[in-house]
This record gives sequence, structure tokens and C-alpha cells, in this order.
Amino acid sequence: MKKIKQWKLGLMMTVLMLMLPAGTGSAAAMLEEVPFPMDSSNQAGWWAPLATYGLGYEYAYMAYNAPGTIAGKHTVAIARRDNNGIWSKLPLMNGTAPAEYLDDLGHNQPSMARDGSGRFHVFASMHSNPWQYFRSDTVGGIPQNHSDELPQGMTVTYPVLATAPNGDLYLMARADKDPAGKREAVLFRWNNAESVWSQVKVIAAHLNRSVYPDDLVFDASGDLHILFEWAYFAASPLRHQLSYLKYSPSTGGFSKADGTPVSAPVSLTTADIVQPMAPSEAYIQSGSDPGGPGVQSAKMTLDTLGRPVIAYRYREEGATSFSVKQATYGTGGWVLQTVYNAAPTTAAIDVTWAGNAARIYYVKSSGSDRAFMAVNTGAGWTETSLAPGIPVERLAVDRSPKGIDILYLVDVTNLKLYYGRNE
Repeated sequence: MKKIKQWKLGLMMTVLMLMLPAGTGSAAAMLEEVPFPMDSSNQAGWWAPLATYGLGYEYAYMAYNAPGTIAGKHTVAIARRDNNGIWSKLPLMNGTAPAEYLDDLGHNQPSMARDGSGRFHVFASMHSNPWQYFRSDTVGGIPQNHSDELPQGMTVTYPVLATAPNGDLYLMARADKDPAGKREAVLFRWNNAESVWSQVKVIAAHLNRSVYPDDLVFDASGDLHILFEWAYFAASPLRHQLSYLKYSPSTGGFSKADGTPVSAPVSLTTADIVQPMAPSEAYIQSGSDPGGPGVQSAKMTLDTLGRPVIAYRYREEGATSFSVKQATYGTGGWVLQTVYNAAPTTAAIDVTWAGNAARIYYVKSSGSDRAFMAVNTGAGWTETSLAPGIPVERLAVDRSPKGIDILYLVDVTNLKLYYGRNE
């Protein structure tokens, strides 16, 4: 802690003041370099590595891959920024030893959340592996391995989680537990009052298809909004038929965006499809991008009325790169529009709702400026550079309880992680 304070007071951190255009609800944003080494494996498009807390106070928690003992391995930690801007590091531990795993880009990255009692929950480094789950046993404490407390009999990939208004946690992950050509999306619940995990239900499954989890978002009523994609079994980097589902914990019921009840697990014949298949679009099993139209990465927020607003990347027919798209739900169904398609982007996207407009965050594949935010001003989408001169490759964004967009920006080239505030 003394070294961190000296580092802060000595102004060794990077601080950037970025002017935002009128109409975004903010005058300036600030970036700080997180004062801990980052591993090159800290990059994913599906993850949920950022959590915020506090109204009177403000805390940010950034789960990330840190360097391992040898090349090709990483440890996992939480970088915590307190209300005074002081940083501390909370390593994930297997007893007295730091948890260490093999690098696996796009799979072995962490997702985290803070429950209603203040305990941290981190899921890390799983690519069709048994559970690798860590929880702090005391409020704000060092997370320890509690993998044996999750339902067993499956291997897991792509864990994303969210905190409910009552302090419970909900986790969605892709599970390998059915040998008959399915990789299903399964929903789990952490009962905060009883400190126990349980499986809620298999929520999406289809023969010869794999589900790719994207996001979980709670509304003020305690209902859970769910977002996921589909690929040909067993895997493909190009996915299709981005889908939405709503779950009500109070009733146990599932529904589409228009309120129509559906039974879980939904399939491709019953799911609420946000992005339909283009005429030439097809499911192809491939270890690399096979080309053609398809979806790759998506995130979700809710508007003032609690309706889903989705940001995602979709490669249109005839295109060679992915467009950044927005999907909203209206009386006529899903309304799709293009946010940005002037240059290639990477599989990094997020979205928040600020005032009366969506803020869509994305990363360009090249250029001196990579991380951008776009807002629809009424006359079209206007973009703003978030980190001039920094080669950001991945990002995550969380709208804090104080109504500030907290940014998680990854510079893989220089092995740096940045914290940002976009008010």
C-alpha cells in the first residue's frame, strides 16, 4: 500500500483529460493506468471483468489476468480502486498459493461480481474445464477457491454474471454435459442470504448447436435480461441468430421481449431472435473465421423504461469486416441500425444508457486511436475517441450507481490496463 500511495502522489500514473462532444451528458473523462502488471492473455469479448459499487462512496473492481511464473501462464487478481483513488491488489488464491492457469486467448479470462454482502465472486480460466471459482470469505477479502460449491457433472466456458437488486448473483455459462451434440446455456443462482449456489435451469439448447453467452442485466423490478449467440456444434468464432430472453425470478417464468411466455430451454425455433439470418448466412463448423455474414460479440443495457438496448458486431452480406450495430425493441419488433462501419473493429463492445440515449463503446482494429464511444445525436451517430494515442484492443464498461460510466481499457501492446471515468 505504501508503494501504491507513493506511486500515486509521485504522479507516475497516466492521467488523460478527454473532452467529449455536447449532448453526451458529460464534459470530460479521465483515464488512469492501473498500477499493476497485466498479462498479455488479458483479452476477451464475452467477459464481465468489471464491477462498481457505492452511492456515497465509489469503488471499482477490475478482474484481470496478471503475469504467471513462466511464459504461457497467468495468475488472476482484482485491482480495486477505492473512493480516494487508492489502488490495492487482491490475488485469487488456492490456499496459500496464487491461482495460476495456462493462457488461452478468448477463453481463459475472468468475470466477476460483488454480492449484496460485499463478497467478491470470480470465475476464471475455463475452456471446457471444471469450475474454477473464487470467493472472498470476508467483505473485501482475498478470494479463495470455492469451486466444489458449484453444481458438478459438467465442464464450463464463458461465464458471465450479474448482481440482482436483492444481492443475489446470477451466472450464465456454456456447459458441456450432454454428449448428444449440444453445448447448452445454463443459468445458476447464488442465494446471498443462504450463501449457496444452485442451478436454476438450462435456458438455451438446440441439437448440433453451441450457445455463446453474451450478457446478463437486471432491471429495477428484479427481472433478468439475457443475451446469447448460437454457433454450429461444437464451436466456431462466427456465430449467428443473436437471441434475447427474459427471466423473472419471482415467478420462475421466461418470456420474449414482447412479453410472450416461452419454455426453457429455448431452441432456435422458440428463441427471440434479435439478428435474423441473412439469405446467404449459414452455420459452419470452423476453428477459424469462415467468412460470410454472422455475429461476433454483443452486450446489453436497459433504457429508462427497462427495455433492452443491445450493441453487437455483425458482418453483413458482402462485407469483409464487422459493423457495429444497435438493436432496440419497439411495437413492431426488433429495430436494427448501423452505428459504425467505416473501418474494421475488434471483438470488443459494450453499451450503457445515459440520460435519454445509448452510449455504444467499440474498438477499431488499427490507427493511433482505437477505443471509441458513439452517441446518436438525432442527426446520426457521432463518435468520440476515449484514449487518444493508446492502442486499446479490448474493453468493458459499467455504469456505476452514481451514474458514471466506468471504463476498463486493455492495451495489450504495452501490457497496460486503464481505469476510466466517462461522466
